[in-house]
Amino acid sequence: MASAFVFLALFLGALLAMEGVAYLTHKYLMHGPLWFLHRSHHEPHTHAFEWNDLFGVFFALPSIWLINEGVTHQSWMLPVGLGMTGYGIIYFLFHDVVVHRRIRLRGVPQWPYLRRIIMAHLVHHKTHARDGAQSFGFLYAPTDLTSDSR
Repeated sequence: MASAFVFLALFLGALLAMEGVAYLTHKYLMHGPLWFLHRSHHEPHTHAFEWNDLFGVFFALPSIWLINEGVTHQSWMLPVGLGMTGYGIIYFLFHDVVVHRRIRLRGVPQWPYLRRIIMAHLVHHKTHARDGAQSFGFLYAPTDLTSDSR
């Protein structure tokens, strides 16, 4: 790896780019041809896991491969894979823990950003159908939640 700066830039670039990947995947694949898996996330249930959880595995596989290749070949793949993994961790904490409370916390900070993310996700879940949803981002929430401005 050339330098710590390049490593950090690649890590942060991958982490930030994953929001775009997640948005596009969510809107066009999860609410498209892969709805048969994602539907479980939009329907009430009492079990711990849902078919939608497989998307975490799908996203983890390229991250694992990139990290392995990056370590093996000391290449740019390591910080990119770590950035993707970092996004996955942040996504899990915000989406599964804070928003959906799959792991119960005693007190969630009431930061305006967190409230906006939660509100955007609740708007997204107003519909239990494949079509008609809005606000497809996971870590970005539009300020205007009445229309999908992103």
